Amino acid sequence: MEDINFWIGIIATMAFAVTGVLAIADRGVDLFGVLVLGLITAIGGGTIRDIILEAPIFWSENQMYVWLALAASVITFFAESFFTQPQIYRWMLYIDGFGAALFAIQGADKAWSMGYGLPVAPVILGVITAIGGGLLRDVLAGRKTLIMSHELYAIPVTFGCCAYVLVLNFLPQYVVEGSVICMLGIFGLRAAAIYWDLRVPKMFITKTR
Repeated sequence: MEDINFWIGIIATMAFAVTGVLAIADRGVDLFGVLVLGLITAIGGGTIRDIILEAPIFWSENQMYVWLALAASVITFFAESFFTQPQIYRWMLYIDGFGAALFAIQGADKAWSMGYGLPVAPVILGVITAIGGGLLRDVLAGRKTLIMSHELYAIPVTFGCCAYVLVLNFLPQYVVEGSVICMLGIFGLRAAAIYWDLRVPKMFITKTR
């Protein structure tokens, strides 16, 4: 199971880097900027989580995450026309969504296993793990952030982390099954949002002045 999670995490990290680069591709960013923003998108969330937890930074223990994120960023820079094809880009968004689901549950689980701020902190750190890198990228690139774009990204992650914490608290004997169900739930909501272009309902959006 850990091996499967590791390889899914590697693939998701690369997908995060690709979508991170594509998100700022129209800004005329040079290769160095692409490397920085791609890397931040890929590992930023997990880095923030580990700093808060005062735990060893995950990529310092296995630098494959860093090198593959950088490689994915370089490939995307030189093959931008390929990755921006509608069908290819959509598939990258699905992989990105699955990665967010995996990282969210991993982040919540890590905080819970360390007994950090139970029961609220694992939810918050799960969300940070999933979307923190994207938020840092958007701030550095001067873009509207994920949580300000009305896109259904953070909401599925939050619901999934809340559900997983409930499983950990009340049904710990089903933690494996619960983690899979919560992860698939996050991905299912995100995939539906991508497929049908779902957005946050207007009734939950403040009016512009």
